[in-house]
Amino acid sequence: MKTGIIGLPQVGKTSLFKILTKAKLEERGFSREAHIGVARVPDERLEKLSALYSPKKTTYAQVEYVDVAAIGQEALKETSFLTNLRNVDALIHVLRAFEDDSIPHVGPIDPLRDVKNVEFDLMVSDLTQIEKRIERVEKDLKKARTGDLEREHALLLRSKGALEKEQPLRELEMTLEEKKLIRGFMFLSQKPILYALNIGESTTLGHDLESAVAKFKLEDVAKRENSGATAICGKVEAELAEMDDAEAGEFLSSYGLHESGLVRLIRKSYELLGLISFFTAGEDECRAWTVPFGSRAPQAAGAIHTDLEHHFIRAETIRWDQLLEAGSEAAARAKGTLRLEGKEYLVQDGDVVHIRHSG
Repeated sequence: MKTGIIGLPQVGKTSLFKILTKAKLEERGFSREAHIGVARVPDERLEKLSALYSPKKTTYAQVEYVDVAAIGQEALKETSFLTNLRNVDALIHVLRAFEDDSIPHVGPIDPLRDVKNVEFDLMVSDLTQIEKRIERVEKDLKKARTGDLEREHALLLRSKGALEKEQPLRELEMTLEEKKLIRGFMFLSQKPILYALNIGESTTLGHDLESAVAKFKLEDVAKRENSGATAICGKVEAELAEMDDAEAGEFLSSYGLHESGLVRLIRKSYELLGLISFFTAGEDECRAWTVPFGSRAPQAAGAIHTDLEHHFIRAETIRWDQLLEAGSEAAARAKGTLRLEGKEYLVQDGDVVHIRHSG
């Protein structure tokens, strides 16, 4: 699952990507080449399980990030840029909310204006694609009317109507069948989006991060379907990236923070993708595994190894906090909190799972 990082020029987008993924990048210049990197998803639950088991290895869940060149109407006409953007599952839109005379900016700092402008460009790109497809489908319908073509035509017309009213497709109600029908088009305004305000450094940073969404009037857009908002301070995050854990903890405390804005951003982008984590725990390894929300036990087994899904019998499962409370699996089994679940069990975020299989 990939999350694309987008934004206008000089917003701190590529700097954020570097901090997230610890990537060493050369200046992009005029290139439209995308940068790809991976960030681990911080998880206190996994850390506590590791403290219980003292495993040889601890493996965190990961999110893949794609940093594309600065967005705009001209960029959205370029095939390579569009391809990079369409191939992601969700978007983080980095918004400049800091003042810095050394970094040029056209006009006043206004994140809400930038949200609307970029959203408009995404919708125009989708509308152009839809109009071309409608033209093709209508030609095909004249040759032969089929149920699939008629359903696609109706959905495209409904999508076109929404975009013409400046309603992004992520806010358009669709059935699962309809989503499958147009999945291949990879519409940009249909992708879930997280707005990331990049604010300036201050002595009241903790408060400023908490109040940034309201201060810059993003509360309404953040509440919309498949949307969210958070705030970071790129300058502080860059400093934190150079520190060890103890130094970082003291540095955050000096601002009245218990975690960095970056941790919240990673967590929120993970949630935005509709993902949850379950765990496997033992002396060899404690590991977080990623599955879509609503996955059943055999799908979770398949995330570990495809053979486990094919030969699935039962899932032995317990909530992570119940396991910690019991102190061991044997104690949890004696208390009856370690359960056996079958093929229909919906895996919950935070489950510790052992797969029983016939393989």
